[in-house]
Amino acid sequence: MEFKKNIPIYLQIVDKLKQDISLKILTPGEKLMSTREMSVKLKVNPNTVSRVYKELELENIVFTKRGMGTFIIEDEAILQNIKQKTTNDIMIKFIHDMRNLNISPKEAIMMLKEMKEEQWKI
Repeated sequence: MEFKKNIPIYLQIVDKLKQDISLKILTPGEKLMSTREMSVKLKVNPNTVSRVYKELELENIVFTKRGMGTFIIEDEAILQNIKQKTTNDIMIKFIHDMRNLNISPKEAIMMLKEMKEEQWKI
């Protein structure tokens, strides 16, 4: 994972984990890597990963079982909410990018409609 300089690293990791949950790369009830494992994998300080997990706990996205690890919640309503927020964030970025390219909303919609159906398949 490459980090942007203008956004705190822990927030970038939080967003990435939320995205992975939305995309079902990480699934409800799944155990996350330990703080140490995650810090080694991402090449960040273990305190950064601890902060990530605390932030996700505050948002009721994960829970920690002492001595067992940190797990993704299994509440479908919360998981659906995460997916909706992730989708909104992607759409806001898309709109911003279209504005930067001087592409009107009408043109952007037309471009989306013209995309091949295969590009929409997962």
